[in-house]
Amino acid sequence: MKLNELRDNPGATKKRMRVGRGPGSGKGKMGGRGIKGQKSRSGVAINGYEGGQMPLYQRLPKRGFNKPNRKAFAVVNLGLIQKFVDDKKLDAAAAITEDALISSGLVRRKLDGIRVLAKGDVTAKLTIEVTGASKAAVEAVEKAGGSLTVKTAPAAE
Repeated sequence: MKLNELRDNPGATKKRMRVGRGPGSGKGKMGGRGIKGQKSRSGVAINGYEGGQMPLYQRLPKRGFNKPNRKAFAVVNLGLIQKFVDDKKLDAAAAITEDALISSGLVRRKLDGIRVLAKGDVTAKLTIEVTGASKAAVEAVEKAGGSLTVKTAPAAE
């Protein structure tokens, strides 16, 4: 078999229908859009429109509430911090700050702060300083002989 003998299986590919290419093509003249009307014209976007009937998104009741000043934290698990320490991407001897987590590549961006969760195991003695942490994470780090301090965010500007 040579490269010039390679072929798709018969019926695997189908040529696309070219619309509006004469009456003999089967999709000529109006190109399958029918006669007149909004949808026969270009530049039409009527998603969610139900012909004048109240659309579904308006018929359903409103639920919930989105807090406008909600804080969004970047989340890190203890197991990942331990893995980065084992891979020598984080220095266990020095304090692990939010900037150290970002420069190591463990966290992409700080958002409103970094929050540590307790998923995974910690064996190294770590000193971690972050904006937030779960109680279980604090206990796990202290059990390994380290310390996890939660710094309070500066007052709202």
